[in-house]
Amino acid sequence: MDLALLRTFVAVHRAGSFTRAATLLGLSQPAVTSQIRTLERQLGRPLFHRRARGVTPTAVGDELAHKAAPHLDALLRITDSERETAGSARTLHVAGPPEFLTLRVLPALAPLVGQGHTLRTALHNDAAETLEGLAAGHHDLVVTTSRPRGALFDAAPLCDEEHVLVAAPYWAALTDPQRLREHGAHALEGVPVVEVHESLPLVSRYWATVFDALPGVAATVVVPDLRAVLECVRAGAGLAVLPRYLCRDALDRGQVVALLEPAVPPLRTWFLVVRSGGLALAHLARAHERLTSAAARW
Repeated sequence: MDLALLRTFVAVHRAGSFTRAATLLGLSQPAVTSQIRTLERQLGRPLFHRRARGVTPTAVGDELAHKAAPHLDALLRITDSERETAGSARTLHVAGPPEFLTLRVLPALAPLVGQGHTLRTALHNDAAETLEGLAAGHHDLVVTTSRPRGALFDAAPLCDEEHVLVAAPYWAALTDPQRLREHGAHALEGVPVVEVHESLPLVSRYWATVFDALPGVAATVVVPDLRAVLECVRAGAGLAVLPRYLCRDALDRGQVVALLEPAVPPLRTWFLVVRSGGLALAHLARAHERLTSAAARW
């Protein structure tokens, strides 16, 4: 059986689409369709159900993918290792939110540059857009708080991010901690809110988890970067909900104050996502391992 046909078949099985698989393989969509039809004729069985949007595998298709994919990945791992031995430079394309990429991901990956790799980043706050880019082959590795579903992606939990309700000392001095614990968000009435979006995504999650309520205020300052939110809070613009890793230094220096330390703080899980089979590539597996090891200390 032609390995090229099997490679195309596994790509379609993982992508769930002839068009998407064609993009990943660097082929035209008609070429992918033709290869799948050839393989189906050779096997005498249909491998996919054609749908209005993409394809789904038949039972025979699922069985073939289960048998073939590990061996194809192993071959890819061998050829990629030979390429590295020959000294071919590899570029790693990473995507995710700017703050987490800047403060967590890139420092962990930086040592790879000394091993002959190059890094390229794409900053996206929209998880759906980032995963679409990964599916289309624009990125090699993505960090996101949205766990993707389906056979196209391999997603591994990376770390949990604790959220903290913070304000500058001026606003903290005007807030009664006891009243805040007893009356919840009502004790914060009159304190301006700084957020990354008009919909108050971080504040709303914190309010729902800690106060069992929704915020009844609009943001006073909206800026789409958590680092800018921190600077606004530090300068006295109001309160905000921020990841602890981002504001830890400001907390330690007393530049911002945690208004509340709930027994069970709100958490958000980060996932490290690659395309299925992508870890057969040595440079991608190395980056994946570096990030998971670094995350154990975060």
